Amino acid sequence: MAKVKITETVLRDAHQSLIATRMKLSEMEPILEAMDEVGFYSVEAWGGATFDSCLRFLNEDPWERLRVIKKRMPKTKIQMLFRGQNMLGYRHYADDVVDYFVKKSVDNGIDILRIFDALNDIRNLETSINAAKKMNAHVQGAISYTTSEVHTVDYFVNYAKQLENAGADSICIKDMAALITPYAAEELVLALKKNVKIPIQMHTHYTSGLASMALMKSIEAGADVIDTAMSPLALGTSHAPTESMVAALRGTPYDTGLDLKKLDVVRAHFAKLREKYLASGLLDPKMLGVDANTLIYQVPGGMLSNLNSQLKQAGKIDLFEEVLAEVPRVRRDSGMPPLVTPTSQIVGTQAVFNIINGERYKMVTKEFKGLVRGEYGRTPLPIDPEFRKKIIGDEPAIDCRPADLLEPELDKLRAEVPASLLEQEEDVLSYAQFGPVAIKFFEQRRAEKYGVDAAHADAANSVHPM
Repeated sequence: MAKVKITETVLRDAHQSLIATRMKLSEMEPILEAMDEVGFYSVEAWGGATFDSCLRFLNEDPWERLRVIKKRMPKTKIQMLFRGQNMLGYRHYADDVVDYFVKKSVDNGIDILRIFDALNDIRNLETSINAAKKMNAHVQGAISYTTSEVHTVDYFVNYAKQLENAGADSICIKDMAALITPYAAEELVLALKKNVKIPIQMHTHYTSGLASMALMKSIEAGADVIDTAMSPLALGTSHAPTESMVAALRGTPYDTGLDLKKLDVVRAHFAKLREKYLASGLLDPKMLGVDANTLIYQVPGGMLSNLNSQLKQAGKIDLFEEVLAEVPRVRRDSGMPPLVTPTSQIVGTQAVFNIINGERYKMVTKEFKGLVRGEYGRTPLPIDPEFRKKIIGDEPAIDCRPADLLEPELDKLRAEVPASLLEQEEDVLSYAQFGPVAIKFFEQRRAEKYGVDAAHADAANSVHPM
């Protein structure tokens, strides 16, 4: 029986879940060396919403953040979350951009790429898996976990086999909505261990209050690695506390071997940050509680608050229960997608429109049309042809891998960025995903560096060549 390994999420998913990804690099830096001494299997520190948040809200270069973390944590594997053909943006990108992004991520310090697709469509992962293998990085293929009559143990086992055959080095059960129960976790891990030969990792959130129990049953069933978060930024919509899980496994055959005293040094640092976030209002105490409605409606916590806010803005909050009842119907109509970014937003918004307008699909969002048409990939259930025609009319459905319809775009994107704003090759990839947001960041960076505004950046560049 092997020791259980720990992936620490405090530098990415914990603060993404609790404070909208607003932790700054300057708040991380003082504790990185101490974290490097703990002996984590890996530290998830990049990807997900961190890239967007760095550029949009923190005026930070996400690539520089990665380089600093890697330099300060040379002994620990640095891990990222990657949305396959979407990379870290919100649309499908051409293969040449995906390939280059993966290369640059590994060049700058990423050791493990956790790659997932919202629809569990293996075709949307092939390019990024191949690119990561080419760079000798560890590929973790992630299963977007959800519950429905389609999403059976057999369904997940079949998908795990596809991931293994595609080249994944390990499998992650990615329970982003905190829907997995302890015994469902045990059953799924046992089935995966029996059917695939690569390590299994369990990722679940505390939203429903079940995370610690689900992790424990996963471990007993043979899970090799679990995701946790340092206790000051654990619980609620985040993860089970690292120190608690380490303590629970001490002296057992699953003992992690991690030192609680070393962890306490790390805990003390994040405890101060927690107080700071609470005092500033960045951390809402409500985010730290348990929301069992997640299990009743099978809707992620973030999606519930999104629906609430959409209805409040429309002055229709009294329709909240009706919208919640409509969500599973819209989900079924659209092929039973797992509810995770971007499908949760697409299905939720359409459910709101259906109820507010008093007629189902009287008004259809562009994104919902795209989902039904096949722009995001193959849905778990085939979409009824009559329903598809009602939504997209005579537009042709997309049955191929969506990215097969995209021309190479890296050179075109590179040509769109003013040369005066490019300071590193990676900037092209920042621009590829976040366009105007990235340009605004480049302009600010230039102004701060040379004490000039964006209008004078060209002149500054001729004096200070790259």
